[in-house]
Order: sequence, then structure tokens, then C-alpha cells
Amino acid sequence: MARYREAVCRLCRREGVKLFLKGQRCLTDKCEIEKRNFAPGQHGKSRRPKVVGYGLQLREKQKLRRLYGILEDQFRSYFEKAARMKGITGENLLLMLERRLDNAVYRMGLASSRAAARQLVRHGHIQVSGRKVNIPSFAVVPGQEIALRESSRNMVAVLRSLDLSGGRNIPPWLQFDREGLKARVISLPKREDVNFPIQEQMVVELYSK
Repeated sequence: MARYREAVCRLCRREGVKLFLKGQRCLTDKCEIEKRNFAPGQHGKSRRPKVVGYGLQLREKQKLRRLYGILEDQFRSYFEKAARMKGITGENLLLMLERRLDNAVYRMGLASSRAAARQLVRHGHIQVSGRKVNIPSFAVVPGQEIALRESSRNMVAVLRSLDLSGGRNIPPWLQFDREGLKARVISLPKREDVNFPIQEQMVVELYSK
């Protein structure tokens, strides 16, 4: 399975915004954006080129792709599926990404970042409607129940994440049971449930060239 193996803080610095790729660290003074809020590389501090047109579209695409931790081929596949669906392509794309199992686990507060949530899924700690699912891209649908396996409920990383995520808002499409460490998908996510500033229309324009 291909994945990004370099320093993820460089991605936030490149986009000039916190993508919350390292969980709790992003909320402290140790965050690289707080210490070095300029693009990575030899000339990152001295060169600040004006970004227009294609550059703006590219940055929005990279920002969205990196936020959900998806590589280019898979992201383009999502876009092509979104373009074939009824409705607004940009919104379709966002909502498909929101329905990923690793994102749902992150939204529940069981992991401090989407990367940590992906690891929980890949290692078999998550069940969907009573069955183990270890595919991070699994798309959840209304009526399904997402739960931490009984044998995984005392994991230190999960308990710490739950404590730290107390202020994180659970999206209205998930009904979370903190005591049972599970959530029911009560509806499909909506555009307003994506609380990260992203201009999805620019992504559509980029891929439509």
C-alpha cells in the first residue's frame, strides 16, 4: 500500500494552514506553522510568489488531498466517481471523503488524527455493524454502527485521544455513544458538516481542464 512517508509538518507549511496531521501537537506551540510559517525548502522564507489561476486551484486540491491523507491516484478516482454522480461534483467529492471509515473514526474522537484513525482501522480495531473492517476507504452508510472492538477498548492511545478530543464537535450525521465507544451513522454527511475551509469548486475546475 503506497503512502506518504516524509515529514507531514512540511505539508502544512507548504499549504500555509494547519491540516491537523499530527493530532494534539498541532494545538501546541510545537506546531511547525507556529514556529516557521513559511514554505519548506531552501528558498521558502525568501520567496513568496503570487499565486493565481492554476496555482490557486492546485493548492486547493493539494490541501484537500492532504487533509484526508490520500495519494493522487486515489483522489482522482474519487473525483471521477463524484463527477458521474447526480448533484454538484465538488460537494459530492467532499461528502465521499467524509464517509471514509478512517475519517468517521477520527470524527468520533477515537484517534487524534486521520493518520492515527487509519492505523486503528488497518490493524483491525474497528467493527462496522459487528464485523471487523480493516479498509480505511470503506464508505459508511446510514444505519451502520461503527465501534471499537471489545479487546481494544483499553488502548492508551484511544483513551488519551478521547480525553483530548473533548472539545471536538461530533458531526450531526454521527450519533456517538462515549460509554460504548461506538457511533451510529444516522444520515449522510452534508456540505456544512465539513468544517475545514476548502473551495471545492477550484478542485473541480482544475480536473476539468
